Amino acid sequence: MTDTASPERMVAGLVKLLTVEPAGAMQFTGKAQKNGVGRMFGGQVIAQALQAAQATVGDGKEAHSMHAYFLRGGKEGPETTLDVAADFDGRSFSNRRVVASQLEEDGSNRPILNLVASFQKPEPGLEHDDYQMPDVPQPEDLRPDMELRREYADQAGIEGTARDVMLRPRPIDMRTTDKLHWMNSEPRQPSAHSWFRAAAPLPDDPALHRAVIAYASDFTLLGTSALPHGLSWMRGELTGASLDHAIWFHRPARADEWLLYATDAPWSGAGRGFNRGRIFNRDGKLIASVAQEGMIRRRNKS
Repeated sequence: MTDTASPERMVAGLVKLLTVEPAGAMQFTGKAQKNGVGRMFGGQVIAQALQAAQATVGDGKEAHSMHAYFLRGGKEGPETTLDVAADFDGRSFSNRRVVASQLEEDGSNRPILNLVASFQKPEPGLEHDDYQMPDVPQPEDLRPDMELRREYADQAGIEGTARDVMLRPRPIDMRTTDKLHWMNSEPRQPSAHSWFRAAAPLPDDPALHRAVIAYASDFTLLGTSALPHGLSWMRGELTGASLDHAIWFHRPARADEWLLYATDAPWSGAGRGFNRGRIFNRDGKLIASVAQEGMIRRRNKS
């Protein structure tokens, strides 16, 4: 994928990346990132594992929650094997367990992620809402994050691999209302707000839209823990990795329409940071909740 890739081509690539292929009984293959190098993006393996689980559930049931643990950093180059276990199938709910692994040079499969997902047949029920959508600028009034990233990389003199990673074209259009950790070295409150959507229309597949939301939910989340400390991965001041990731899907939503991602980090310590996210649609409805704990450490510069 090059800098000249159109939004339509990038989104088509994302759909292909998140379309898992059957590879046996309750086994699927997750495609490798095109031209992929380095460590796999956590949202990719989360979304692929969710897609594998979704592919094995019938009866019109929809994913309402998923919990994932990152075991090791995955690699972008090789494909991912997704083994699914059907732990429960009831009239209203089903449960699936997925192990994502990658082939090592010695021929062994090395697990990189465990995911458990729960599915429910849609039904009416008691309803209440106790939240308020944050009052933030609309996405049309904000500049795309990629423009801001390019300006920052030029001003900060970021070169080489770090620049390539920072400016890599993304199939998700993000527009941030605040200064994220890489934009600012001043400590600030641990909260952030970003609009996101697929950069081009997606097929009308609700399972795919849930997978794309899961994919995008790994952007900006861990960085919220860094905001009170004025430190950044982009400036080489931190090391970090996601440890676990949970999503609760409350309402159906299209991932190619603007969604607001409001994140906060109520705690960090012991080399870890805890982060929460709420995802709203343009109508102000809460469509998903997210939680993640990650490893976050100050980098010792020698």
